[in-house]
Amino acid sequence: MSQQELLTRAVQALENAGIEYMLTGSVVSSLQGEPRATHDIDIVVAVRGQAAKGLLESFPPPRFYLDEEAIAEAIRERGMFNLIDTSTADKVDFWILTGHPFDRSRFARRCFENVMGVRMAISSPEDTILAKLRWAKLSGGSEKQFTDALRVYEIQFERLDMGYLRRWARELGVEAILQDLEKQAEVP
Repeated sequence: MSQQELLTRAVQALENAGIEYMLTGSVVSSLQGEPRATHDIDIVVAVRGQAAKGLLESFPPPRFYLDEEAIAEAIRERGMFNLIDTSTADKVDFWILTGHPFDRSRFARRCFENVMGVRMAISSPEDTILAKLRWAKLSGGSEKQFTDALRVYEIQFERLDMGYLRRWARELGVEAILQDLEKQAEVP
């Protein structure tokens, strides 16, 4: 199964289980910016215990690794759990939606796009940029995260809500990184 097929299957399983989700990370920055290879698929989920059963049933072993205990712990701790396709080692990181104001805001602002012929909920361009800048800061200055954010900014520039972008950059403590990005960006 290809990474694209795994993504489609994960989205279908989430929808079948009634779990709200938002595709984020490098898959989305590749859709909104410059495509690049990625080793995993990141999905933010608003999941409760019982809904997780439907997800588990959609990915049976031995083909897939999805641990029920890891899901329960992620829900309790507002962390993350993994789904691994054991035949390809492709991975989906499911991030539990937290109560952090930025996480709530970006989840509420998700948009629906056709990705590989399937309608999927994805992060807005502004939120993709902000999340990438936050990861760049948390990782000590990751050039890969910064470049992802830069390319989304450049390609989506004419449709970006700059007020939203700058307000959250201040609140997330990435204002200086956003200013650096704006200086480097090649935009009209």
